[in-house]
Amino acid sequence: MIKVMFVCLGNICRSPLAEAVFAQRVKEQNLEGKLEVESCGTAAYHIGEKPDPRTITVAQHHHIPIDHRAQQLKKEHFNTFDYLIVMDESNASNAKEIEPANATSIMYKLRDFDTENEGSDVADPWFGDEDGFEVCYQTVDRCVDEFLHFLVKKHNLTSA
Repeated sequence: MIKVMFVCLGNICRSPLAEAVFAQRVKEQNLEGKLEVESCGTAAYHIGEKPDPRTITVAQHHHIPIDHRAQQLKKEHFNTFDYLIVMDESNASNAKEIEPANATSIMYKLRDFDTENEGSDVADPWFGDEDGFEVCYQTVDRCVDEFLHFLVKKHNLTSA
């Protein structure tokens, strides 16, 4: 089982959306049971909360089921997850501050898998309007597809 953790700041916008899109793509490709996904935030602002209503709206608009409660990144995640996928440089920096010396996970920025603006940050739509959440969805959708392709190839995953 390959375990993936998507990470943003508060875990109510970008990372739960990435988690939901990834879970949907895993289901569509019949890879359930081979990949596990969660998301979390580096900050404790929203622990236990559902995603931002605008995140839920954009997910529903694209027929992506989303059912999530915010949680915070913990030291043990660096050894229970194979991949930590952060949304921006700030998330990476915050994660590295708590990363234990014996960490086994591999950290990437989500846009390391982007076909447009590779390596840049996934913009945080929190302060914007619904249009920002749609832009976020488009970025996440594109990158998640490429990341999943990377995992399938790297780990020789086949459909169930």
